[in-house]
Amino acid sequence: MNPFTSLRVPIIREEEMDAAELPPERYARVLADLSRINGLTMAPRPTLGFLDRVRARGIGDRPWRILDVGFGAGDMLARIARWGDKRGVALDLVGVDLNRKSEAVAAMRLGARARLITGDFRALAGQGWDIILSSLVTHHMTPAQRTEFLRFMEGEAARGWLVNDLHRRRLPFAGFPLLATLALADPIVRRDGQLSVGRSFRRAEWRAMLAEALPDTAGECRIFRSFPYRLCVEHIR
Repeated sequence: MNPFTSLRVPIIREEEMDAAELPPERYARVLADLSRINGLTMAPRPTLGFLDRVRARGIGDRPWRILDVGFGAGDMLARIARWGDKRGVALDLVGVDLNRKSEAVAAMRLGARARLITGDFRALAGQGWDIILSSLVTHHMTPAQRTEFLRFMEGEAARGWLVNDLHRRRLPFAGFPLLATLALADPIVRRDGQLSVGRSFRRAEWRAMLAEALPDTAGECRIFRSFPYRLCVEHIR
């Protein structure tokens, strides 16, 4: 992709790793490489910081039911499990992902630490969630799907919710292919990672999406940057 592609608005293009015909073995390699790059770019930091802020309001007397939407390789769920162990917070972890190839990959990493479901998050309404999280997921959704997802989280998460995603800026868009090459990542990661930056959003766009989806509570939501080049949205009750 041309590094000088206009980023005035999000790029509308599907990513290669989402293709149904991608073989499971190649998909697993792509997820493993993405996990490594997520570690290099401190991807879990805003999610763990959000959990710390929720914890500051009180742990309660029962395990937190946490839903991770779009669990991928399961690396975020694994980090959350370690967070709970270190802080003495009992967790009931569940992940849901539309891609059935994700479950086998994540299960090897997580073991019995989380329950993994292949399917649509909408089927999990009404199951008593305390926290709903996603990482690098909302830029994959259509506008209608994002609106529905925001409303789902707002209506279902008793303690709060977090969107952890990328920030559409020129430097990460131009620089990601170099990072992926230096990390010896699969070429799909190099191309899809750059495209993910181009598909993501800026602060004003998130404000508009929140105002449309959650007119009564958009003002209670916090949009914040997290180094390097993450733009996140949270609502803590």
